[in-house]
Amino acid sequence: MGRYIGPWVKLDRRFGAVVSGKRSAPRILQRRNYPPGQHGRIRGRRRKLSEYGLRLLEKQKLKYLYGGLREKQFKRYFDRAAKSKENTGEALLQLLERRLDNVVFRLGFAVTRRQARQLVVHGHILVNGRKVDVPAYEVEEGDIIEIKPASREVPVIKENLENIDPRSVPEWLELDKANFRGKVLKVPEAVQDYLEVPVNLQYIIEFYSKV
Repeated sequence: MGRYIGPWVKLDRRFGAVVSGKRSAPRILQRRNYPPGQHGRIRGRRRKLSEYGLRLLEKQKLKYLYGGLREKQFKRYFDRAAKSKENTGEALLQLLERRLDNVVFRLGFAVTRRQARQLVVHGHILVNGRKVDVPAYEVEEGDIIEIKPASREVPVIKENLENIDPRSVPEWLELDKANFRGKVLKVPEAVQDYLEVPVNLQYIIEFYSKV
């Protein structure tokens, strides 16, 4: 399955949570008794989800929260987490958090993970002084992530950094706003405590255990 290119507000309504990252989304989340989309009223009342459907929805929610990962890519993360010595759910979140596009988002260089992905792909991001244009690049403790000097006057990047409150940056990262730079202090912990939307990790584990 390819990357989702449809309207993200529709996803917000489907999940009942702001996976798009848009700050105006709460109005969109008003619960209605018909499905989202232009034909929602015609289809009638929402159907009650099956046990499988509930678990699928939770898995999809986490996929889209992290920018709309492809299923094969997300499954690889899950398989790695399942093989780790840590709790599978927490290990999965740690792997997702260590993606470069997520770190760019967490540091405030971008306002959404999708925007962060664009910054990475377009070559605006340096890791330890070298350009990295792979969103899935996995950061390590001690890595320095910064905006390329030639990109520091890009209006959207400047605006994003001006508006970020350093206190909103998770404790495993350190932000140096003045120098357009951040540092990975340690491996992320207790990710679920600051995740933007609630996610039932047990449902995701159960989904893949039955696939």
